[in-house]
Amino acid sequence: MEGIRMRRRTATFAAVGAAFVAGVAVGPMVSAWAQDGGGRAETYRLLNLFGDVFERVRAEYVEPVNDRDAIENAINGMLNGLDPHSSYMNARMFRDMQVQTRGEFGGLGIEVTQENGYVKVISPIDDTPAARAGVKPGDLITHLNGNSVQGLTLQDAVEQMRGERGTAIRITIRREGAERPIELSITRDVIRPQVVRSRLEGDIGYIRLSSFNEQTETALRRAMQQLRQQAGNNLRGIVLDLRNNPGGLLDQAVQVSDDFLDQGEIVSTRARRQEDAQRWNARSGDIAQGLPVVVLINAGSASASEIVAGALQDHRRAIVMGVKSFGKGSVQTVMPIPGNGAMRLTTARYYTPSGRSIQATGIEPDIEVLAQREDAAQTVAARRDREADLRRALRNDNGAQPQAAPPLPPLNLPAGLVERVQRMPAEGAAAFDPTKPETDHQLQQALSLLRGIAAAPANPQRRAAR
Repeated sequence: MEGIRMRRRTATFAAVGAAFVAGVAVGPMVSAWAQDGGGRAETYRLLNLFGDVFERVRAEYVEPVNDRDAIENAINGMLNGLDPHSSYMNARMFRDMQVQTRGEFGGLGIEVTQENGYVKVISPIDDTPAARAGVKPGDLITHLNGNSVQGLTLQDAVEQMRGERGTAIRITIRREGAERPIELSITRDVIRPQVVRSRLEGDIGYIRLSSFNEQTETALRRAMQQLRQQAGNNLRGIVLDLRNNPGGLLDQAVQVSDDFLDQGEIVSTRARRQEDAQRWNARSGDIAQGLPVVVLINAGSASASEIVAGALQDHRRAIVMGVKSFGKGSVQTVMPIPGNGAMRLTTARYYTPSGRSIQATGIEPDIEVLAQREDAAQTVAARRDREADLRRALRNDNGAQPQAAPPLPPLNLPAGLVERVQRMPAEGAAAFDPTKPETDHQLQQALSLLRGIAAAPANPQRRAAR
């Protein structure tokens, strides 16, 4: 999922539900042409070129061509050629996207992008057919029902993976480290992901966010309330798990960040025009009431997840632990086109409160902790699973800013606590099993750190958070 917001075009685009971030009206598409007569003439010449090619295809292609398919393919090519996240959605795809952001959709349950013509898995969604079948972040889907995905647009591939509940699809996966392709048969289901899960780990509250849809912030507040009821006065800290969370709605990322902050900037966006820049600030109120927080991230934490991690890190409201995040620091505006679906266009970069753009760089954890020992030997390979390695990814513009972002203040943790964190599992440790929290090395290190903070006499982290 993208860091999405909705925009409506003045007198043209239809209004869409208020669950999306409020849009800013923009002028007609030809406004840029009017500023430059020479540019306008060149644009008309190129449009004539497109018309000539279109007519030649219609007249002479070996088989009859459907006009709508040809035009939609051309639009897809134009948008896909901009960056990995701009795209065209026909009416059906647009309806599916609206359903998905409401928290229910049909299919396999994977968040994907495109790389070198293949469909690349950003993250499987918890408790979905794909997750249960063993699909992993970074997997490359090369075939669907035996047919190569080469030549398909991302939208075409996604549409093939969707379908009626109970129907099966065979996918072929190429996985880093696997000697041969992996064949999986997955039965489609209605995907109603439980976006927030929580439980007590002794005296520490554990909250996992799997995506950012319209239900996320409300479910987070409910989970926090339940943890307090279960723990009484014994709650000592919170682990906010954003690993493999591919993102979602921008307004939900802002609200989740706001839940843990009392004041200050959460995130800002800068667009092509200065007047379109936006900034979101926190309001008073911290649902964790000053308890120390650890945010877990990994290479599958993208977009809205990075907004939350970056905001809490910059304000030193949380300690970020794990490995570097995906690095998607761009915002997509969904522009409905009445009767013809919508276009998803990258319109801005977002920046953390300290002014950092994380586009193509990601959020660096305060404390690096690997999930498994093999990650140390595969660091270079692992970095191929991030935004910077996607074709046509936007550059990071931190170097173009008039003033570099100031360095983050120190963590101010009790002496020796960080040194006691184990960077990787002990040799011979049990393999990770998602049903057994004790095998989750990153989680166990987060719990240990929080208990160490709670046990420290002065507890500076907790005092500062208040």
